[in-house]
Amino acid sequence: MTNKLIKSVLAASLAVAGFTAHASEGYTQDGSTGSVVKNAYSECWRTGYWTKENATEECDASLMPPKPAPAPAPAPVVEAPATPVAPAPVVAPAAPKTEKFTLQADVLFAFNGDKLSNEGKVALDKVIEDALAPHVKSIDGTVEISGHTDRIGSDKYNQKLSERRAESVKAYAVSKGLPADKITTQGLGKSQPVTKPEDCKGNKKTKKLIACLQPDRRVEIELKGTKSAN
Repeated sequence: MTNKLIKSVLAASLAVAGFTAHASEGYTQDGSTGSVVKNAYSECWRTGYWTKENATEECDASLMPPKPAPAPAPAPVVEAPATPVAPAPVVAPAAPKTEKFTLQADVLFAFNGDKLSNEGKVALDKVIEDALAPHVKSIDGTVEISGHTDRIGSDKYNQKLSERRAESVKAYAVSKGLPADKITTQGLGKSQPVTKPEDCKGNKKTKKLIACLQPDRRVEIELKGTKSAN
């Protein structure tokens, strides 16, 4: 009987020893696994050595000091808006370049004539050399030659005369090396007089009237284009 009692006490002691290997840590632990022993309510078994200092997150979370607040999330990186690039300035197209030379028909031709006089050729040489030749070398440089007459005579006669005079000036310019395809001509007859009716009265062909209407008898040479010659 005594031997049986001793064996029972030893067995109980050994069984308890399996759960108190780490009693000094405040909680009863399974000696084989090291895990805290819990009851049916998942509550940890405290040992007689337990103090608040032994409290763990697993068993006594309410006794644990509050966790530090999480660090604030970094502020989102906001890229600075790109500096807007100013649009390239709109370059307005160059305004058409025009330049006009007026040559008196009395210098270029005899009265009622359409053949260039020597004096007329000298006058044209100057215009061709200084203006027409450099101008037609540019990309879009063109020349327009317009013939004008006074009001003496019929409309039909003056129209034809103005056309022939414009063609005579062009032919001479082409003979001096200007490209024919860049020169146009037109006859305007007596449709665009310079003088006013009250300036030169009457329609009878007199020396006085012819002299008064002299500004109307002319050849206009107009240079057109947007680019100047270098």
